[in-house]
Amino acid sequence: MLDLSNHQSIQVVFDKHSEKLKSEYQMRLEASIDVARLILLYGLAFRGHDESESSTNQGLFLGFLRWHEDKHPDMGKVILENAPQNDTLTCPIIQKDIINACAKETLKAIIGDLNGDYFGILVDESNDISHKEQMALVLRYVDKNAEVVERFVGLVHVSDTSACSLKEAIYSLLSDHSLSPSQIRGQGYDGASNMRGEISGLKTLIMKDNSSAYYIHCFAHQLQLTLVAMSKKHLDVEDFFCHVTNVLNVIGVSFKRRDLLRHLQAEKLEQLLESGEIHTGRGLNQERGLQRPGDTR
Repeated sequence: MLDLSNHQSIQVVFDKHSEKLKSEYQMRLEASIDVARLILLYGLAFRGHDESESSTNQGLFLGFLRWHEDKHPDMGKVILENAPQNDTLTCPIIQKDIINACAKETLKAIIGDLNGDYFGILVDESNDISHKEQMALVLRYVDKNAEVVERFVGLVHVSDTSACSLKEAIYSLLSDHSLSPSQIRGQGYDGASNMRGEISGLKTLIMKDNSSAYYIHCFAHQLQLTLVAMSKKHLDVEDFFCHVTNVLNVIGVSFKRRDLLRHLQAEKLEQLLESGEIHTGRGLNQERGLQRPGDTR
């Protein structure tokens, strides 16, 4: 057990312990980091609903460490079984520390890849599940291989979505990574008035500071707006979406009807496979779900 009393530095405390304790601590730390990196790679949740010893589902983080214990008993004894209670390196605070460290290293690599060159910014905001307004910032630049890449660099809570608030949030986030607004050579947002307004929109405020930061209405958003507008003008397409909405309203409210739909889909797939009209293969003939057609700004 590490004694960090009297405000001693961790290096001094380490020097007082045996090489065995140091080795065991390093093994636990590396195991926790390896598991965290794997979970982060696939964007999965770390914690389970119940992480107690009696729980049958402690979440992925503790679950993968248990897997280590089962597959490598000697390592498992060090990681979990015989680890000091105050030094298991598995508590939620430690998990968050590892996540933050991974995020910093990832951002460090992105900024290093940018290498002080010019970049464009892509910004959008949306409410999360807790009804907080979150702004996402993506950098678009040409990397060392002369390829255009887009890299997510941060998600920031904003008090409101006014152009001034968004500008302050963007500049603050850029400053955190030693980037200057003078390096911006492009802006990409949706078509909302607070973003593209000619007088007080976000793109105008940034261009006042940097006239080279040209604005382009997000092409993906333009395409979606175009498709929505055309769909509303085309009677057959409009009828199609009306039918989809009605089907969803009828089937979506009943689990029995959903199960019946899955059963009918499975029967139809079997008939098509037997007749040779469709073929089997990875990613083919997956179970489909119902979702309400949505509009956009």
